[in-house]
Amino acid sequence: MVTIQEMIERIKPLDQKAMEEAQRRLDSLTKPPGSLGRLEEMAKQAAGITGEVTPDLSRKAVMVMAGDHGVCEEGVSAFPPEVTPQMVLNFLGGGAAVNVLARQASADVVCVDIGVNAELEHPGLEQRKIRRGTGNIARGPAMTRAEAEAAVRVGFELVAERAAQGYRVFATGEMGIGNTTPSSAIMVALTGISPDQAVGRGTGIDEARRLHKVDVVRRALEINAPDPADALDVLAKLGGLEIAGLVGVILGAAAHRCLVVVDGFISSAAALIAVRLAPQAAAYMVGSHMSMEQGHALLVEAAGLKPVLHMDMRLGEGTGAVLAFHFIDAAQLIMKEMATFESAGVSGKE
Repeated sequence: MVTIQEMIERIKPLDQKAMEEAQRRLDSLTKPPGSLGRLEEMAKQAAGITGEVTPDLSRKAVMVMAGDHGVCEEGVSAFPPEVTPQMVLNFLGGGAAVNVLARQASADVVCVDIGVNAELEHPGLEQRKIRRGTGNIARGPAMTRAEAEAAVRVGFELVAERAAQGYRVFATGEMGIGNTTPSSAIMVALTGISPDQAVGRGTGIDEARRLHKVDVVRRALEINAPDPADALDVLAKLGGLEIAGLVGVILGAAAHRCLVVVDGFISSAAALIAVRLAPQAAAYMVGSHMSMEQGHALLVEAAGLKPVLHMDMRLGEGTGAVLAFHFIDAAQLIMKEMATFESAGVSGKE
């Protein structure tokens, strides 16, 4: 059974030689140096992660972790908790937004029951339930430290299984009614910003309920007193099972030299936990989009992410991350198909 420390120790630095070779390739292409901006950065990053200048990144998966939250008892969401298992079945039926976008991107959707407060059966479901939902963080801890570590292990092992099958790009996705509240609490605990700055409208609540949600986050911090120097303590006391699973996805991707594309607010909270546990994991992450959720700009900055897209999205599920797959593909096509100055007979820079 792999421990979190062992996960961390398996994450190695990027391959600098491959990145230098990728840079030479980019500089030889028929364009001014650096003129393709983030696409060039992505190409270099992919080379450093995989150790190959033009890796095969065709096999992609979005890992949709699903879990419920006891804090829904506090009335923090516009939707009832019953929506979580209903949406899991929607994912498995191929009808959710992430399914549509994943089909367009030729990516697979892996739906994981890591903490849904219902018994679900479906041949396509990854049954990895740690417990049926978290505790109410406004009244006590979300879970035990052992449960948090077990949930991280689930994400790590799922990535390990698929990396062995040839997957080299993963996206973080999630489903869990109420999960912007624990994500905000994690952000407050680890960055020191105020609950009012961190808490947004989530599923579309009004200002009165947002202020109530601010108070819920404040109470969660006071009651649980998480240690900001111990990211696993913060995760266990304030987080969600799906958030913990995504921490494992990020650590697993980094340990297996795969790209991991981080989605929106909830996924970014998981990314922040991951980089506090393993700072070297940041080099394996690609920021996908800037969410409309209040506080996301501060959260991505804290996690060291640099989002590619600004689409005014706030759905979650991995939707923004899957859209970013197209840019990863574009970067690889540039590396593989664009002519060099020499091959095209074009005069280079003097």
